[in-house]
Amino acid sequence: QPLEFPHAGLGRGGAMATTSTDKINCSLSLMRRLPPNKIEQNLSGLLNLVPAETDELLQRVDQPLEEATDRETGRKFLLCDYNRDGDSYRSPWSNRYDPPIEDGFLPSDKLRQLEVEANELFDAYRELYFEGGTSSVYLWDLGDSGFAGCFLIKKVVEASRYVKAGSWDSIHVVEVQEQGSSRATYKLTTTVMLSMGVEKAEVGDTNLSGSLTRQAEQTCSVDVNNTHLANMGRMIEEMENDMRSNLNELYILKTREVINSIRAATVGPTQGRDHTSMLNKAVMQHGQSRKQDSEA
Repeated sequence: QPLEFPHAGLGRGGAMATTSTDKINCSLSLMRRLPPNKIEQNLSGLLNLVPAETDELLQRVDQPLEEATDRETGRKFLLCDYNRDGDSYRSPWSNRYDPPIEDGFLPSDKLRQLEVEANELFDAYRELYFEGGTSSVYLWDLGDSGFAGCFLIKKVVEASRYVKAGSWDSIHVVEVQEQGSSRATYKLTTTVMLSMGVEKAEVGDTNLSGSLTRQAEQTCSVDVNNTHLANMGRMIEEMENDMRSNLNELYILKTREVINSIRAATVGPTQGRDHTSMLNKAVMQHGQSRKQDSEA
């Protein structure tokens, strides 16, 4: 059954007329209301309902990143829409597509050199901050005015002390608009997807999942000491640290505060000492008055 969307107007003969924009907006609205820990399943169902919007939805909906291994170098890399061409994905290490294709999109020679350097630097950044996981960087040309890049990190945790299974996926998309040879404007859009599954006797089977998206824009000088990679790296590091802090303080700690406020740590109701003393005194007075009445 095709998915029915709100119509944008009436077509010939009074029939419902839906536009591609209506379908995209409704699909995105539906995705925001579905469980975030089942993004792949939810998106797959939507694509079956509106197959004509597959490419647009794959670009608009962020999914947990998947890994692959470069057959030539043996190094892992991350799959996303920015290194996909049809059903093939380009490795940032060998610059080759898997499965191989003849006319796949490749960055220019100059940008490819920058991409190689970016992957090495971002790999060191990932190791210092996450102590494991996988990272990838993909760059592409935007004509004569600049270029864009996608910086990806994925860290998976399994059977740890506190979390049974969890993952961190961060996607940083940067658009660089060059203003001559000495300045450039950087527009950063960052999405972080966090999933944590806990299974313990104290809390039962619990899953905490969600995503957070933020944007930033800066105009910076470009010179020997402030290269494109340095400027983009600072923005990404500051944004990721800020979002990590927000996830911890505003979401996780707030959730714990709410849960703690609706349950009592002790068994049964508790009263203040003064209130209990007043109740005991009132009971004793009532007992004495009953005794006097019975003697009379």
